[in-house]
Amino acid sequence: MFPTLKTERLILRELVEDDAQAILDCFSNVDVLRFYGQNSLTSLDQVKQIISNFSNNYEKKAGIKWGIEREGVDGIIGTIGFQEWSHEHKRADISYALSPEHWGSGYATEVVKKVITYGFENLGIKRIGAVVFVENTSSNKLLEKLGFEKEGVLRNYMYQDGVPHNTNIYSLLDDKSI
Repeated sequence: MFPTLKTERLILRELVEDDAQAILDCFSNVDVLRFYGQNSLTSLDQVKQIISNFSNNYEKKAGIKWGIEREGVDGIIGTIGFQEWSHEHKRADISYALSPEHWGSGYATEVVKKVITYGFENLGIKRIGAVVFVENTSSNKLLEKLGFEKEGVLRNYMYQDGVPHNTNIYSLLDDKSI
């Protein structure tokens, strides 16, 4: 059964086909994608396939992706989850995105804290990594505020719109408190 998580103001729940339009809106927004390293999503069919892939990844325990919903308000405002989840090595990478109208609300901090705690306490993860564009000041600050340590810079590691970008590589070990 897919885990539903709650924070003070938000619900993290399984993504379903009804979320396709909200995901398309978020991941076709140039402001969201500016530092994401992903091509723009272009169709509802494409998004429905991605939602199906997320479900399959969860069933195989290869990844988990939640939709972020405000308590009492239908519809997701972003996504968060783990990918590159290795049970053997007890590690996963975290990624998250919010629609721009919800930036600056503290939602990202709230959900990242919750997912980190869930990963350490419930999934057996011992190391959570994050790869962030050097230019993504907000995400870099968020991760550092939550105790992630910068391990280095990966040069020309990700491309956005055909342009190479350096990324910071971060990690948080389960012996850290957040």
